[in-house]
Amino acid sequence: MSFASRIILRVALALALAGPLTLVARADPVEEFYRGKSIDMIIPTSPGGDYDIRARLLARRLSKFIPGHPNFMARNMPGGLGVAAANHMMKVAPRDGTALMAIFQNMPSLQATGGAGVDFDVRRFGWIGNTTNSPNVINSWYTTGIKTIQDVMERELVVGAPGVASTSYTYPAALNAMIGTKFKIVAGYPGGNDVNLAMEKGEVGGRGSNSLASWKSGHPQWIAEKKIYFLVQIAPEKSPELPDVPLMSDLARNDEDRQVLKFISADIGISRAFVTTPDVPAERLAALRRAFDQLMADPEFLADAEQTRMDISPTSGEDAQKLAASMLATPPGVIARAKALMEGGGK
Repeated sequence: MSFASRIILRVALALALAGPLTLVARADPVEEFYRGKSIDMIIPTSPGGDYDIRARLLARRLSKFIPGHPNFMARNMPGGLGVAAANHMMKVAPRDGTALMAIFQNMPSLQATGGAGVDFDVRRFGWIGNTTNSPNVINSWYTTGIKTIQDVMERELVVGAPGVASTSYTYPAALNAMIGTKFKIVAGYPGGNDVNLAMEKGEVGGRGSNSLASWKSGHPQWIAEKKIYFLVQIAPEKSPELPDVPLMSDLARNDEDRQVLKFISADIGISRAFVTTPDVPAERLAALRRAFDQLMADPEFLADAEQTRMDISPTSGEDAQKLAASMLATPPGVIARAKALMEGGGK
C-alpha cells in the first residue's frame, strides 16, 4: 500500500472513530430527555373556565417548540381555590420538567399573608411565562340598576364569590373597608361559572372578580348587550379598553390604604401564568421558557386564541418570577392589613 493510500486510510479511520463522538457531543440533552416523555398540565379549576381553556390550548400547541416534542396530558385538579394544585406541584409532582401548572394569580398574596393550607413557596416554582395582563374587574348585573362604583356607595350590591380566599371576596371586602362601599359578599360557590349562573338566576347582583379577558372570551354577548357593568378595574395601570372605569387603588383615601390596594392588585401581572416544579434542571427550565416565548408569537396559536376571543398579552417567565418574588417582599404592615381583609376582618 502506498504512502498516500495509508494516509487516506488513516484519515478515514479517524473520521469514522470521531463521528460517534461528534454526534454525542452535539446531542441536545433537553431533546434527549423529552423525547417520548409526557408532560402533565395541571389545571386548578373544573373544566370550562378561562384557566382551563388557556391551559388546554397551551397543552395542544406548546410541544411543537419543546425539544423532543413531548406529549401533554391535561389534568383538572380543583380544590382549595388553587391551593391543592399548588401544593401538589410543591410536594408531589416530579421535579424534572414533566409537570406544568396554570397557577392562580393570587397564590403569591395568599402565601404572603399566611393563607390556610399553603404548603408551597411561589419563589421556588420555575415560572414559564404569563399569557395576559388583562385587568380583573368587579361587575354588576343589569337588573340591579347599579352601573358605577358610586352607586355601590349608596346602595347594597350582593356579589358572589367562590370562597373567602378568592379575589372575588378580597376585592369587594377591601373596598368596603377602605372607601365605604356596600358590597354584600356571598361566598362558597364552587367556581366562577356558578357565580355567573347565580347572576342570571337573580341569586346575586354581580361577581366579586373576574378577568376582563375571561368576560371577553366567555360571555362577549353580555358585554355587547350591556348585561354586565364594570364598576372597578384591578390592575397596576388602567386598561385602554376601560378608560372610564376607575382603578381600585385610585379610590384609596390615603397613602396607607393605597399601598394595601396596590399589593392586592399587583398579581395582575401574573393573572394567567404557568409554572413548573422547584429544582427543575436549569437547561430544561430555559427550554420551557423559550418554548413559551415562541408559542406566544406562533401564528397558529394566535389564530386559536383569536377564535376563542382569548386575550394574549404575554410576560416572560423571568419577569413573572421577579413579580411573584417581589410580592413576598412587601412591607409587613401592608401584608398584615391585606391579611385582615382577605380573612374577612377589620381594616
